[in-house]
Amino acid sequence: MLVATVAAALRWPAPEPRMRYLVIALLILIVATLASALYYLYHDRGQGMRMVTALAIRVALSASLIIFLVVSYKLGWIGASGLR
Repeated sequence: MLVATVAAALRWPAPEPRMRYLVIALLILIVATLASALYYLYHDRGQGMRMVTALAIRVALSASLIIFLVVSYKLGWIGASGLR
């Protein structure tokens, strides 16, 4: 009984489903901005800055996702095994 209680206390807290949906939404948004940069690459033919802007947004989203995941891990919102 005592061993089961200690084992349960040492487990990571279960991540909320909202965390999983947030990470998935950010990944989809990153892919969408990459696709829009490809679209602007073909349609602007080097005359506009829309492709550079789309790629800058993608880099910012990727960096913010990494920072969010690191902070979430440090605060205990997600466990060592990641989102399940």
